Amino acid sequence: KRGLAVLTCMDSRIEPLAMLGLQPGDAKILRNAGARVTDDVLRTLVLARYLLGVHRAMVVAHTECRMSGITEAEVHAAISESGGPDTRSMSFHVATDQEASLRADVQRIRSWPYLQDLDAAGFRYDVGTGRLTRVC
Repeated sequence: KRGLAVLTCMDSRIEPLAMLGLQPGDAKILRNAGARVTDDVLRTLVLARYLLGVHRAMVVAHTECRMSGITEAEVHAAISESGGPDTRSMSFHVATDQEASLRADVQRIRSWPYLQDLDAAGFRYDVGTGRLTRVC
């Protein structure tokens, strides 16, 4: 169990430790909108690998994700329509094709020069059934 990092979405329906049958302290948990491998996630994984003993990483996307199957323009419009500011200068890293994005994100970890010895895999969590399926 130890030596594991889990990147998942910030969606409150997801409880990463419970999803994996783990206890507090068993894994390092990283969360962001859409469970995307951003530059900040890569930086955090480097710290986890070399300072915290992490050797495996799981990237866990999920069904019914608001950041999946939507375009950047649609996210910007939704924010504006809800009274928010003009966010067009930002990228929200949406996944118009969630599986393709998950595969690309896992490959980004695998090919990152600072994480060559980190074992990374991608999964999809079904929020309705609680089933976790390996994608890559």
